[in-house]
Amino acid sequence: MTMDVRLARIDSRLLHGQVATVWTKTVAPTRILVVSDTVAQDALCKLLIIQAAPPEVKANVITVDKMIEIYHDPLFDGVKPLILTDTPQNMARLVAGGLDFKAVGINIGSLAYSGGMIMVTNAIAVGPSEARALYQLQAAGLKIYAQKVPTDKKVDVMPLLAKNGFQATTESDD
Repeated sequence: MTMDVRLARIDSRLLHGQVATVWTKTVAPTRILVVSDTVAQDALCKLLIIQAAPPEVKANVITVDKMIEIYHDPLFDGVKPLILTDTPQNMARLVAGGLDFKAVGINIGSLAYSGGMIMVTNAIAVGPSEARALYQLQAAGLKIYAQKVPTDKKVDVMPLLAKNGFQATTESDD
């Protein structure tokens, strides 16, 4: 037995109103796990994220390595987490570390734009590094879809990458 992952979501905003209210009610997690090496080092961000959690679900901010460790620890069998990462790269590291998201796929809520990225939807910006990580997730047999809230239609992200010039590659082109 392992964790019963309720949602695996990539969202640069991490734990915010839509996740804390709508997604939490829809997927009924027993724990919200925010997985980010960067955020785990920032005491203020950690505090704000923990405070943003709905009262009925405890939130924790942990590193990618810690998430991989507890996923494989029988002590955490039966935990029903909603897992949030801030980047596709962190999600790809989790999958490479053995986390199984085949039952839920990978949900993308929002990826913030920064220089050199291309907007593939009105809420998702992708650069070469993000595209490479998303193709790695697809190669692991995962469905990657955009869906801001549960009532929105799921949109397959992979054709959007190809349409915007991102091709599956193993080369580093950052």
